[in-house]
Amino acid sequence: MTSAHLPSTKSRIRHGLRFPWAHPPEPGAAQQIEDGLLWLRLPLPMALDHVNAYALDDGPGWTLVDPGIDTPACRAAIDAALAGPLAGKPVTRVIVTHHHPDHIGLAGWFQARGAELWTTRTAWLMARMLQLEVQDRPDAVTLAFWRAAGMEPAIYAKRAAVRPFNMADCTAPLLQGYRRLEEGATLCAGGRDWVVRLGDGHAPDHAMLWRPDLVLGGDQLLPSISANLGVYPREPDADPVAEWIGAAAALEPFASNDQLVLPGHKLPFYGLPLRLRQMIDNHHGALDRLRRLLAQGPHTACECFPVLFKRRINEDSYGLALVEAVAHLNHLWHRGEVGRTARPDGAWIWHLV
Repeated sequence: MTSAHLPSTKSRIRHGLRFPWAHPPEPGAAQQIEDGLLWLRLPLPMALDHVNAYALDDGPGWTLVDPGIDTPACRAAIDAALAGPLAGKPVTRVIVTHHHPDHIGLAGWFQARGAELWTTRTAWLMARMLQLEVQDRPDAVTLAFWRAAGMEPAIYAKRAAVRPFNMADCTAPLLQGYRRLEEGATLCAGGRDWVVRLGDGHAPDHAMLWRPDLVLGGDQLLPSISANLGVYPREPDADPVAEWIGAAAALEPFASNDQLVLPGHKLPFYGLPLRLRQMIDNHHGALDRLRRLLAQGPHTACECFPVLFKRRINEDSYGLALVEAVAHLNHLWHRGEVGRTARPDGAWIWHLV
């Protein structure tokens, strides 16, 4: 298939975006995007049950972008792809867009088999740090952060008594040494040159690979879901909402309707200029709803879930909702629009200034 990228089936239009493929490849299979570029779908053990990986043919071996999480199911899908559509050639380079375990999980596994790791300095440092931070129970900093957000007492008691998520549980150990991806750098993969552009908000220094007709967007450029913008205990006053909106605005001059975007999740799509504007407007809308709620009276972060997410938050999604609610409140706090007062139980009560 040539750089036209289009399959023979008619494209679907949804929310103003065009989706040339109606269905993803099965785990272990691949969809050809163009000569030398394959799309793989890898399984995840969570509500978002997949991550997209992309293989670029470098001749003697493959460059693999975002190799998935370190689970038996994901390894099995990778092994099936290596034996099948990747034609038995080795993966000689792994490019990781950001440090989250569903994207970097098997990078160390490939390193141990001779592949070179390319990623941003921040992604490598974050992943290495988190792999070393193993907890049997949530530490005091985490517990204080949950209380400050107003976590429901029953959920707090349950989570305080069990082993938390540890990155080391689902990522292969990273070896020393990597090649750094920097903003504006050019690299060759799949026989073509790509420009590295960095995003922010969802993950610091999130790498994307850009061509005039094609973008490997990771989680910075998703079509039909919003990337989680979270504040975490180690940086409780962070403002990822400002970083995300700023990153989307900075990418607008490079976006065109003719670019096919290959995202980290969901389906490839056309319509990047519109999608960048949607991504910005989505968070402005959430902030406006938050302002209206706080105009009615003070609230904790967790009491803001209904207006921010417009759906019921269950226990499985509670943690992601909590960190995103704090992120939006922090954004208004940094703008001087809201203040916060500590309650006797440690919860921050947020109010309009």
